[in-house]
Amino acid sequence: MRIDLWVPTASPLSTPELLAIIGAEAEQRGVGAIWVGEHVVLFEEYASSYPYAEDGRIPAPAGTGLLEPLNTLSFLAAHTTTVRLGTAMVLLPQRNPVYTAKEVSTLDWLSNGRVDFGIGVGWLEEEFNAVNVPWPQRGRRTDEYLDVLTTLWCDETSAYDGEFYSLDACQMFPKPVQQPHPPIHIGGESDAALRRAARAGQGWHTFNRTPDQLAEPLATLDGLLDKQGRTRQDMTITVCPYFQPLDADIAEQYAEAGADAVAALLLPFSPDDVRRALDDLQPVFERAAVS
Repeated sequence: MRIDLWVPTASPLSTPELLAIIGAEAEQRGVGAIWVGEHVVLFEEYASSYPYAEDGRIPAPAGTGLLEPLNTLSFLAAHTTTVRLGTAMVLLPQRNPVYTAKEVSTLDWLSNGRVDFGIGVGWLEEEFNAVNVPWPQRGRRTDEYLDVLTTLWCDETSAYDGEFYSLDACQMFPKPVQQPHPPIHIGGESDAALRRAARAGQGWHTFNRTPDQLAEPLATLDGLLDKQGRTRQDMTITVCPYFQPLDADIAEQYAEAGADAVAALLLPFSPDDVRRALDDLQPVFERAAVS
């Protein structure tokens, strides 16, 4: 079992000093990966429903926002040497896939191959409107963008012609350090997300589930993987308990339920908060190290 951290990089709390301490403490304590999320804009009023809260509202106070994830991980790459650097999740259909391929490849290059690339289709329609991307068919757009990323990362000469994106023959360097490319983790709780993970993912990343809520989706994933000629051995299953409780016993229950990694929520307000929160998690780290 690997213990990761999921860090909501909310401004103005996520200062350079705070992030540097998170990186240093994570490495010292043997954290597997630091995951950060993405929202380019947020709204005081919105009709969309946040899927990880009963009231459908994202827990983000007015006047705050998330740091851009790939820039944030580049900063953390410069302050770390071993911990992996993950996006949970980049909202891929909102982005230009060529620039995204370049940014991820550059991050993998500068971090000496430590990137885990987590993607989701998004839940906030108003954000799609803000970046002038159609909300309908965002899943199919995501699938095409994954194909564009793959050809840019893996092929010396890349080209693509799809429904949502066309790419004339071109070359993108540097290629990622990790071959054939950084692991792609699919985020989301829907059957569509599980199908995408089985087809194109090296991992499935799920949020806000207790250990006893893993059996059903993992059984579905097993069936979908079998149709692709794959097994769960080809995947990394990462669970972020989010605001669910987490201690050493619960982490062990996640492992018994099929999780390969647990990404503990880290929501610090000061450097001392980082150390206190990780001190509280120390029994989890210790149990995971011997299990």
